[in-house]
Amino acid sequence: MINRFFLLFSLLWVLGRQVYASEVLIPMDDSQKDHLKAYGVAYYVLTKQVEVDWLLNYRGGSFAFKHSQALENELVVRGVSYNVISDAQYGSILSQIASPEANMDVMKLEKVPKIAVYSPKSKQPWDDAVTLVLTYAEIPYDVIFDEEVMDGALPKYDWLHLHHEDFTGQYGKFYTYYKNYPWYRAQQQEAETIAKKYGFSKVTQLKLSVVKKIKEFCAGGGFMFAMCSATDTYDIALAAEGTDIADVMFDGDGMDPQAQEKLDYSKTFAFKDFKIVRNPYEAEFSDIDNQQSERNLTQSNDFFQLFTFSAKWDPIPTMLTQNHEKTIKGFMGQTTAFKKRLIKSDVVLMGETKAANEVRYMHGTMGKGTWTFYGGHDPEDYQHMVDEEPTDLKLHPNSAGYRLILNNILFPAAKKKKQKT
Repeated sequence: MINRFFLLFSLLWVLGRQVYASEVLIPMDDSQKDHLKAYGVAYYVLTKQVEVDWLLNYRGGSFAFKHSQALENELVVRGVSYNVISDAQYGSILSQIASPEANMDVMKLEKVPKIAVYSPKSKQPWDDAVTLVLTYAEIPYDVIFDEEVMDGALPKYDWLHLHHEDFTGQYGKFYTYYKNYPWYRAQQQEAETIAKKYGFSKVTQLKLSVVKKIKEFCAGGGFMFAMCSATDTYDIALAAEGTDIADVMFDGDGMDPQAQEKLDYSKTFAFKDFKIVRNPYEAEFSDIDNQQSERNLTQSNDFFQLFTFSAKWDPIPTMLTQNHEKTIKGFMGQTTAFKKRLIKSDVVLMGETKAANEVRYMHGTMGKGTWTFYGGHDPEDYQHMVDEEPTDLKLHPNSAGYRLILNNILFPAAKKKKQKT
């Protein structure tokens, strides 16, 4: 009798759960076991033609979607924390979010973003934070480089990532220390071969053409995300169009002695009034990057603060700053941080270190599209060195610094909502 009662109770519980528990909530606050894989689940759900609600500023930027057993199974397999809740419970959450007093909003994610990572085919002596986190989160992407850009592949993608690239054509200004290393020679040979293929006599000319095509991609509605030296070198290349800023060891002839005076800052995305570094033996491109000697920060006190935006009035920067932490660990790179005084006034600043008067994370528009610049190389490796082993993200499933990258990955999936400011 007791066994029959237990079986009946279990059956009723399962049936009740199926009837009433119709939403899945993925919390993104401190209760989440794996924040990074949660983004991969949100992406996966979109591939199954199921809309995802991104609950901006609710429990760290949580996700919600219609329950199905298949999707719940996927959450279990990937080790992501979740709750199955009833329509009534979810309605209560939505009411809380909709309150005029609450700095929260719901962003509908509908589209599966098609992602491209700009990276050379030759082996790199460093990791790429974006490819690391995309792989860990199980979000698919294509690797493209100069040939694909020149052949017109960019319009096939919604989102383009640039990482640790030198768009000035100076091979990262690594000549002094690495000119005889096999990886340096391979990169130089690869770049020169591609330049010749497309009729350019110099790699600097090829890179300028690539930069301009990426600018067209953004202007046409694409989303561009850059980290480390791909940020400042991108703008430097745009400002130096038509001017030789590369010395003889990079392009076969000397730099224009009037190069600084000929820079055109009106062509750049983010930066103004910067001075290029003319010394070819110094591994620095300009004064945009806040140097370690200028920052007066060490690993123990290097942090930056995320800005808080109005979810209902400024949804774009709100999406890009979703996190379970507002104080983010700093990390270095060839380009670590941007001097605040050299940033254009229309740029949206999203993360800064006030003590050093520097910006670490920022965003802007270009035509119908957008761009985001994120300073530093690897959010979980303070000073990543050449030839160092890649970061194992299994050890950092709750990385607040890596979450900022993944916010940008999901951003193109959002249903367009008119910005109110």
